[in-house]
Amino acid sequence: MTTITTYQAGLLKQYMVLTKPRVTQLAVFCAVIGMFLASPGLPDPGVVLAATVGIWMMAAAAFAINCLIEREVDARMLRTARRATASGTISTSQVLMLSALLGGTGMLTLYLLVNPLTMWLTLATFVGYAIIYTMVLKPRTPQNIVIGGLSGAMPPALGWAAVANAVPAEAWLLVMIIFIWTPPHFWALALYRDTDYHKSGLPMLPVTHGNSFTRLHILLYSVVLFAATLLPFIIRMSGAFYLAAAVILSGIFVGHAWRLYRNYSDQQARQLFRYSIVYLALLFGALLLDHWVQLL
Repeated sequence: MTTITTYQAGLLKQYMVLTKPRVTQLAVFCAVIGMFLASPGLPDPGVVLAATVGIWMMAAAAFAINCLIEREVDARMLRTARRATASGTISTSQVLMLSALLGGTGMLTLYLLVNPLTMWLTLATFVGYAIIYTMVLKPRTPQNIVIGGLSGAMPPALGWAAVANAVPAEAWLLVMIIFIWTPPHFWALALYRDTDYHKSGLPMLPVTHGNSFTRLHILLYSVVLFAATLLPFIIRMSGAFYLAAAVILSGIFVGHAWRLYRNYSDQQARQLFRYSIVYLALLFGALLLDHWVQLL
């Protein structure tokens, strides 16, 4: 009995890895921020819970399909070789069943308990990431993460749609911020994992255009990101508290990018990558706190 229990626990962990829980958590967090920003007060907790569960399920389903499609690529990379799809521990049919169960349940949850707009937008995001980005863009162009980044940037719009049943300009502004954030975030990872990406055969920017070119583009995107994060204050979507947070957080981001550009090291690339995750969470958290401060 102990052996069976241990095996089942290990298998469950492998299934969880396929859903990329850390990435999913950040996406769902941004969606929840969108839900709260869409409401002049506190949104309906039932809608928030249902939307959170539904968006999480469909995001997890998309990541599982991504792992399935990239199983041969993952097997050639040290970072991903242990994924169950890459090692063959979990079969294609099992992954498809997992994705169908998560995705189908997520769609029903959003359609029945939230609203059809959120379901259709989340489905479009699923297709954009799992199919268009993973199958079409990623293996064909070094701009894959730029073009395909739109699907990963959608969570605030999904959250906003869940509460407001609409996606106004303010929601798309949040999408734009994540869209601009995505390339420097991912290229920092690609820089210190360049050996892996050379083995993978994927046309990532450091592989196709080199280290220096990638560092320059990280710096340029970081400067544009700084400017983009000021827009919520400029259009009076947020106040002084958010502005101060955005300037400080984005200034640190640009500082990391500048140091990486001037004097490359794997350690500096890792620092930028790790900070970029904290940065996005803190930036959106500041938006929410500022929203509540203005309501008081």
